[in-house]
Amino acid sequence: METPNNHNLQDPNQPTNQTGVESTTSPILNLDVSPVQNALQSLKQEIAKVIIGQEEVLSLCFASMLIGGHVLIEGVPGVAKTLMAKSIAKALNLDFSRIQFTPDLMPADVTGTSIFNLKNAEFEFVKGPVFTQVLLIDEINRSPAKTQASLFEVMEEKQVTNDNKTFKLELPFFVMATQNPVEQEGTYQLPEAQLDRFLFKIIIQLPALNEEIEILKRYQEDFAQVQAKNIHAILTKDNIIQCQKIIEQVKISEQILKYISQIVVATREHPDIYLGGSPRASLNIMKASKCNAALNGRNFVTPDDVKYVSSFVLNHRLIMQPEREMAGVHVSEIMDEIFTTIEVPR
Repeated sequence: METPNNHNLQDPNQPTNQTGVESTTSPILNLDVSPVQNALQSLKQEIAKVIIGQEEVLSLCFASMLIGGHVLIEGVPGVAKTLMAKSIAKALNLDFSRIQFTPDLMPADVTGTSIFNLKNAEFEFVKGPVFTQVLLIDEINRSPAKTQASLFEVMEEKQVTNDNKTFKLELPFFVMATQNPVEQEGTYQLPEAQLDRFLFKIIIQLPALNEEIEILKRYQEDFAQVQAKNIHAILTKDNIIQCQKIIEQVKISEQILKYISQIVVATREHPDIYLGGSPRASLNIMKASKCNAALNGRNFVTPDDVKYVSSFVLNHRLIMQPEREMAGVHVSEIMDEIFTTIEVPR
């Protein structure tokens, strides 16, 4: 996960107040974030066996998992979204399930249902495919709101309630949902409440020419993509828990927290935005900023971390004024404008 303008970042071993970081006397400078950075590099190397490019997407997915979030991926068919989800699960030694959302899919098909057991004359809950650790939801906007809503509790509380009984999911639990940006016929637009459950919205770009050539070379004698079986488990659940604990301890100063708050509040007050970011968006920016810092080998957060993750956290949460949207104004343009109007912490 590349952080913009890395040449502006501070040396964590030097005293500074440029970004509100404490001096070298602070115990936070003894925090070793190398396990987080090394975990990402190991994951990238393993996934590179089957997927060429898409390193930023992989970094964002891994970051989301580490801080308990989920990602919504928008991309045309055939850009290895499913292969990436399967590869991540295999490399992290986690259970994997895939659900193809269709118009006739019911909530019970997702979360599970109660079935009458003739042996003991009682109803028993049969768990649905959400009881996994890495869940891929293909074309999430293909199912109506009733089925989409079945994911609310699962994604937020990491549990399923059925017949007044609560069933906890095994952690870590990570949802990767996809949707096609081109074909809209027969789809159901995700409501704001559903979109807000996703930490990041990632738009996958088509590969560049050199990447396209490498893909063809790699699979010219492997039509069945047997190489995908070469992914090995390189991390464990304990490794993930260790990384999560380290990320929580990454230093974020009051100036940076104020900077995050100013950005989110500015989205609520901007005349071109109908619906701005919520407090959940602020919390997600803070968590993602700390994770981004650790993944880049730093034990403190800089404004560049905040700016980088903000675009992925806010791009699906902000709703433009109808007239501005019809005029072709994009959310990214508004975000660039907001960044220029808020003073960067020094």
